[in-house]
Amino acid sequence: MDTQFSTTEWLSGQRIDPAIQDRLAPFNHVRVGGGYPDLVGVRNLESELLAVERFGEDPPLIAVEAKGQTGDGTVDTQRGILQAYDRLHEANAAYLAAPAAVVTQTDRTLARELNVGILGVDRGGDVTPLEVPRVVGNRTTGEVTAIRFQASAQGVADKSFGLNHPKNYLGYPLAHYANGDTAQLLRDYKVVGAVEDARRGAAFLGLVEEKPNRVVLTSLGREVIRYVTSRYGTVEAGLAEFENWYRKSQRFYDLAPEWGQLARRVVFAYPATQLLVEELQQMHDDRIREPTLVELVAWLHVQHPSFTVELFIQGDQDVRSRVLTPDGELREQALHDGNAYHSPTVFQLKAMLYHVGILTERGAEPSNLDPGADIWALRDPV
Repeated sequence: MDTQFSTTEWLSGQRIDPAIQDRLAPFNHVRVGGGYPDLVGVRNLESELLAVERFGEDPPLIAVEAKGQTGDGTVDTQRGILQAYDRLHEANAAYLAAPAAVVTQTDRTLARELNVGILGVDRGGDVTPLEVPRVVGNRTTGEVTAIRFQASAQGVADKSFGLNHPKNYLGYPLAHYANGDTAQLLRDYKVVGAVEDARRGAAFLGLVEEKPNRVVLTSLGREVIRYVTSRYGTVEAGLAEFENWYRKSQRFYDLAPEWGQLARRVVFAYPATQLLVEELQQMHDDRIREPTLVELVAWLHVQHPSFTVELFIQGDQDVRSRVLTPDGELREQALHDGNAYHSPTVFQLKAMLYHVGILTERGAEPSNLDPGADIWALRDPV
């Protein structure tokens, strides 16, 4: 939901039930087309909400413009339809959501002509599709890419990275490919005991894909298998190396250079890594050689606002309200609170970037984090 809905009042003197805001969170200010839709997301929709049921292999990006009663009791439905139409420059489907009682036949005719859906909402909160749109293709921008990334298998979630060391994620596709039970092999070869975290992190790094009833290797995961078998003959022989690194705190890139280089390629393929490295290099070029976490987030928000919020800031309604204004701007003072940050980014991802030789320092748990002193610097700037 757009950050404007994070305020305590939408109409003067009428406070919003906190439970409603909790349901709407997380908030972000995402530009789609020529403006900022009230709701934007990526997901498959029920068949009654779209004129077609399928949109290639990827779920559509959806934008919704919500129009309720203003202070004088009117509902500007036509403006909402035109705003939704503007979002179709970048969204795959766009809707107006409005009280069902105020939607006229003229509104429905205009929506059909512009390929905009209308969702009629009654007083009890039930939603009825009054007009359903066709899904359209479109170009993708940086802001839209941020939402697609967050909705993907690699998006940042509270449990995306539960482990700090990249070797744990490298070991998962090897154990999965080897003969035997994956979990048992991970334990026998002293790769990692937290099997669920290893599998989840391997999926977030794009090494495996989790299907409803099985796990399959991706092209990147298969390349890890090729790398190991070309050097060791079998994946089992490669797994045997992991015992040498058990409980070692030394930087992985220095401890096992060839494996560290392999891990570096895997971690660099993660979309968030590429964005971070490019922007840290630009900061270095601008003589910001050792940016703090606060400086990095403030810098990134200027260049990639939606991506920055999704990557670094917790999705909790209270946190987003403290960090972002209703217009989507950063409240920089709130960035000095370590508890405002996503642990998977500032702790686990940063630790992995350290271990593969990209950053100079490890990450820290948000509860132990001093954002004003937490350094994000490239180990080898160009």
